[in-house]
Amino acid sequence: MSYKILVATRSFGSTSSKPWDVLNQAGCEIVKADMSQKMTEERLIELLQGVDGAIIGVVPMTAYVLEQSPTLKVVSMHGVGVDHIDLAAAEQRGVVIANCLGVNDQSVADLTIGLMISIARDLPSVDRKVREGGWGAHAGSELWKKTIGLVGLGRIGRGVANRALGFDMKVLAYDPYIKSDGLGQEISLVSFDEVIQESDFVSLHAALTEETRHMIGAKQLKAMKPTAYLVNTSRGALVDEVALYDALSKKQIAGAALDAYEVEPPKDNPLLQLENIVVTTHIGAHTRESIERVGVMAAENVLQTL
Repeated sequence: MSYKILVATRSFGSTSSKPWDVLNQAGCEIVKADMSQKMTEERLIELLQGVDGAIIGVVPMTAYVLEQSPTLKVVSMHGVGVDHIDLAAAEQRGVVIANCLGVNDQSVADLTIGLMISIARDLPSVDRKVREGGWGAHAGSELWKKTIGLVGLGRIGRGVANRALGFDMKVLAYDPYIKSDGLGQEISLVSFDEVIQESDFVSLHAALTEETRHMIGAKQLKAMKPTAYLVNTSRGALVDEVALYDALSKKQIAGAALDAYEVEPPKDNPLLQLENIVVTTHIGAHTRESIERVGVMAAENVLQTL
């Protein structure tokens, strides 16, 4: 049986033909969305007509969209996060939601360490200085022997922990869903407050829920060391950006490195005007290797479900 599949994500198959090959070899009719245009609910509904399965990025898979797409049986996230999908509405309509756990863990963990080094050594400003003809010493901070506090100890959090141990860092972690059994002595499970208060680098790896939204706010930022850095490669809304701007502008903490924002892209975000912050374009999962892996898994998830 031939299935009609919508692909509505920019990066699907962008670094390798293998994800497309999975769909083509199964004889699928592929509808490829033009992602240069804004994906509204109305446009997504139009694209989903007659479609059996959809492979999507961050597009508005709302209850209304699901209601207006009667043939849709499975939505496969081209990635891990599903906070832009109305899961309750999908369950009610019998639409299976699949994601790609584990395929981009190492990519995000790599970037987390890269951002830590970048903000601790202030690499962006040093780069600009050299390009502008400047020179001279620039004193930054080391990662070696420092304390990293992980908020969330899933696959990515553990990947960061493993890398941090290579810097002889002390690793603290807060995760209410993890037990200390099997962690070994390298990682210490502690309270959320202890992570905030004792860490030189606080790194966020939690899922976005109503419970975790703005889990880093004015109170937590005030409790951090004045020499500490905040790193977020997870979801932007974990951080109260107004409170973060206030803390950074007043030098309450040393700096922050962000790959995720409450509103993306972060146009006119006042955080971008500060010097003690490093920003990237939500590229944590975007390596050539992980894009191929996630594309293949997303395609296989659709076919296996159907």
